[in-house]
Amino acid sequence: MRIKQKLGLVTVLALLVSFGMGGMAWAVQSSSSNFSVNEVFFGSGGSLHDCSTNYCAKLSAGETAVGNTNSASYQAQAGFNTDRTPFLEFVVNNTNLDIGELTSSTTKTATATFAVKTYLSSGYTVTQTSPGPTNGAYALAGMSSPAASAAGTEQFGINLKANTSPATFGANPTQNPDATFSHGQVSSGYNTSNQFKYVQNDTIAYSDQSSGETDYTISYIFNVSNLTAGGTYTLHHVLVATATF
Repeated sequence: MRIKQKLGLVTVLALLVSFGMGGMAWAVQSSSSNFSVNEVFFGSGGSLHDCSTNYCAKLSAGETAVGNTNSASYQAQAGFNTDRTPFLEFVVNNTNLDIGELTSSTTKTATATFAVKTYLSSGYTVTQTSPGPTNGAYALAGMSSPAASAAGTEQFGINLKANTSPATFGANPTQNPDATFSHGQVSSGYNTSNQFKYVQNDTIAYSDQSSGETDYTISYIFNVSNLTAGGTYTLHHVLVATATF
């Protein structure tokens, strides 16, 4: 039995339609029926667009605060050189993996990585929208709840953690540049080492606020039984990243 795994990518932005609309009110502006304030700045001075024929630069001096501040009702990015355009960045790496031959006596493992960051949003979610490995009409059984790998039992599952069983593989999420700026987390059910799960349309990672880059590693396990249908299985693992507002 042979399984070929492909990690696909679909990116969805919650504000995709709104980006093309005229006359939209940006949440990052302070406004009422009587006034509006654009790019508030407290400090000694600076410039967002200082250009000549040969260069452009953003300059600031004497900033009294930088970084994100938020509550349940608002958020703000402090610092003179801030951008008021929301964005979501989603990068998937090592998108093609060949698992090789599977037998009922051993567990096959594999890893793939992706990174997410978002700006001027309330956070993001990463959802897996595809079924597990398929061989024609036959699908390898996905693990409906977190459980350990069991060679000889038909199983397909993932987590986003560093593992020591059935092998040493995978990694915990890493925050870049650090946890002060990046806030990505692994969803419940996929956040325990040596416990694996796979349910279509589950959210596997998220952030509940704007976040710098979080790097995630998906750890896969593949187990078959003596009754698993033989043949070549293919997994198109489709991930959807959605910015939330």
